[in-house]
Amino acid sequence: MQEDPKEREITEKILRSIEREYGFIPVVNQILSERPDLFIPAANLGKAILEGKGELDRKTRYLAAVAAASAICGQHCIRVQMHHAAQAGATKDEILESMMIGSYMAMTRSQSYAFREYAEMFPKEE
Repeated sequence: MQEDPKEREITEKILRSIEREYGFIPVVNQILSERPDLFIPAANLGKAILEGKGELDRKTRYLAAVAAASAICGQHCIRVQMHHAAQAGATKDEILESMMIGSYMAMTRSQSYAFREYAEMFPKEE
């Protein structure tokens, strides 16, 4: 696939910005940046969701990201989102509570699947 030089320039600019912000370039960004046509929209979507305009303030958005990363067991995402949440003014306790919310949601999801199977195998006696 022929790479657009303008897209490569935009990609490099975004990567430099990410590295300044995080101190490193996450693997997801490293891989996606090989395809600027995919990387640029993905990077813009992430920025819009976490830092764009909307009803949720920046701290709340990053606390939600901490909860979601905790729920999906995203080790690297948890670290990055905790960092952003703290930079946005979240306290240690707010970050911990967000992690507990995500962990709880993951637990109840697994229970939902497991208990349905259990109920099917061992129907409740009337």
